[in-house]
Amino acid sequence: MLYYLCRLEDVWGPLRLFRYITFRSTMALITALLWLFIVGPRIFAWLRKKNCKDVVRSSKEMHDIAQMHSDKASVPTMGGLAVLSGVLVACLLWLRFNCYGIGTLCVGLLLAITGIMDDWMKIKHRHSRGIKSHWKWLIQGLATWLILYFLLQIPGVGTKIDGLYVPCLKTPLMSSLPAIFLFLYWFAVLAGTSNALNLTDGIDGLAIGCSIVVTLTYAIFAYITGHSQLSAYLHLPYLPGTEELCVLCAAIAGACIGFLWFNAHPAEIFMGDTGSLPLGAWIGCVALMTQQSITLIIVGFVFVIEALSVILQVLSFKLYRKRIFKMSPLHHHFELMRIPESKIIVRFWIVSLLCALLGLMTLKLR
Repeated sequence: MLYYLCRLEDVWGPLRLFRYITFRSTMALITALLWLFIVGPRIFAWLRKKNCKDVVRSSKEMHDIAQMHSDKASVPTMGGLAVLSGVLVACLLWLRFNCYGIGTLCVGLLLAITGIMDDWMKIKHRHSRGIKSHWKWLIQGLATWLILYFLLQIPGVGTKIDGLYVPCLKTPLMSSLPAIFLFLYWFAVLAGTSNALNLTDGIDGLAIGCSIVVTLTYAIFAYITGHSQLSAYLHLPYLPGTEELCVLCAAIAGACIGFLWFNAHPAEIFMGDTGSLPLGAWIGCVALMTQQSITLIIVGFVFVIEALSVILQVLSFKLYRKRIFKMSPLHHHFELMRIPESKIIVRFWIVSLLCALLGLMTLKLR
């Protein structure tokens, strides 16, 4: 919205600042951060008043972890509402809306509605099971179809999003994926990232801290792919319009930093599926639109390994009746090794930061 003030730069010179991505991205981050600091506590207080307390799984489901997390039963959940509101306010003010920004926001909002329904069912029935998993997959598939259909209808955009780029290669591995494979690939990335972040959100500040690192990394990717000279220099595809995703990523990072203030161990609030599902969807969308989806395996390695630990645990138990980990996702395995929760969180943050740096290194390896 404020972008259009740059048209009045002839009236007052400094208004030209609203034209620059770097300025608007910085302001989006600050706006979302201040929103969480000022409005966030009011949202959290309302959630406490409505008795939206987190549902801790029973000892039958979680064994020793249930006892370790017994003090979390009084902590309210659905704090993702504050994150969502912070991102939306910052984007309304600083984002110049185009197909990439609108599409990404809409996908996140659809997953946010799913997360709200899931959290509300858990709170209402006081049970850790929310909506059926197949409904989540169905909604994620619908979100994938909608965003692809929307983008492919826009002249000149379809040919920019149907390629498959691999880190360290100057040219795409595949320049034009068939429609069905494009849908399946986008669905795998969107659903995979959304569910992986949801699985990571198991202890105080773990998922939100890693999300800050990943979104700031993809803000850099978005800025480069939307800049003709930088993308040419680094042999990345030039995708005009994706630079606005830098503003969106900055808004997400600002909201996440603000939320971490309250979610840091010991947490005062949990974001729940209300926050984790849309956050993962936003990250997946930005990765796909900037043609850096394979790089997400490196940058979002913490999310990948958390999801992979669950998959391996389930397969191992079903095939061999043995468990690879004491418990999955992986952070619970370390908890059962009696490593303090705060130490697990910080170590995962460090791994996330190192992986983000490795992801950025791929820019110079083409």
